[in-house]
Amino acid sequence: MATIKDIAERAGVSIATVSRVLNFDPTLSVTDETRKKIFEAAEELSYKKRSVKKTNHYKVAVVSWYTENEELEDLYYLSIRLGIENRCKQLSIDTVKYFYQDMKSANFDDVHGLIAVGKFSPGQAKKLKELSENIVFVDCSPDDDSYDSIVIDFEKATMKIIDYFLEKGHKRIGYIGGRETFKDESGEITDLREKTFIRYMKEKGLLDPSVMYYGRFKVNDGYELMKQAIAQHGEDLPTAFFAGNDSIAIGALRALLEENIDVPGRVNVIGINDISVSKYIFPPLTTLKVHTELMGETAVDALLEQIQGRKIPKKIFIATELVVRGSSF
Repeated sequence: MATIKDIAERAGVSIATVSRVLNFDPTLSVTDETRKKIFEAAEELSYKKRSVKKTNHYKVAVVSWYTENEELEDLYYLSIRLGIENRCKQLSIDTVKYFYQDMKSANFDDVHGLIAVGKFSPGQAKKLKELSENIVFVDCSPDDDSYDSIVIDFEKATMKIIDYFLEKGHKRIGYIGGRETFKDESGEITDLREKTFIRYMKEKGLLDPSVMYYGRFKVNDGYELMKQAIAQHGEDLPTAFFAGNDSIAIGALRALLEENIDVPGRVNVIGINDISVSKYIFPPLTTLKVHTELMGETAVDALLEQIQGRKIPKKIFIATELVVRGSSF
């Protein structure tokens, strides 16, 4: 595992700055450019290179549904994008990066294919398809019969976390999640984590809506929502919390630490994604690892198949695995 010193050397900053950035210290004043350098260094040092066979010279456009600032707030998509870019670099494929809000000025004349990263509505997918016949969606599937997609089975992932909590003896399990809408404002995005949590906990006879909290998938929201839970429930606070992603979990851990609530002695917290910073925070985060770099690599490979003639769309699920660290038993 790369150390904080390794990250500091690659990013060209001090060890103290790296430590505070990776822990999302709200009192630290650094530029977004510095944060980006540190996060990208952490991701790159976590990346496992694959042996490859060189391919023909192609150019691929990577379109993110997030803005650059949003990407720094939720490293999940940054990690996927770096997986795409690293795979393309290995294959000598040129890449051009666009954020969706800048698409009007984009030039796709010499692009062989497009990889769309994030949550895109059917309407947005249709517009992207007009730009390139070859397209792969990562982390969403606007239409299984029309487009390639690389996704996670969040229903299975959610049940895996709940089952782990139950095996450890937890009965009162809270939920802190996020809600999102499509960028074209065509509707709210169905979140399978929330939907599955409600269904599965209800099946177990353990659902308590009073310990379910919703915000955005960001560190500050996790912090504020956990503070709210602590204030509302006091000594009756759940012994375990399912966090919708690692960013929420990191914020929740900060709130628990400020309130002198022992983790994992009094409360267990498990996130989803295993972003690169999860192992560096205190306590190190137990999380369901999503192989984001593999999602990016697989998207590139699927796009190459299209460029080289495959016409039938396919949907690929990437497996997850629980990584147990210090925030849970």
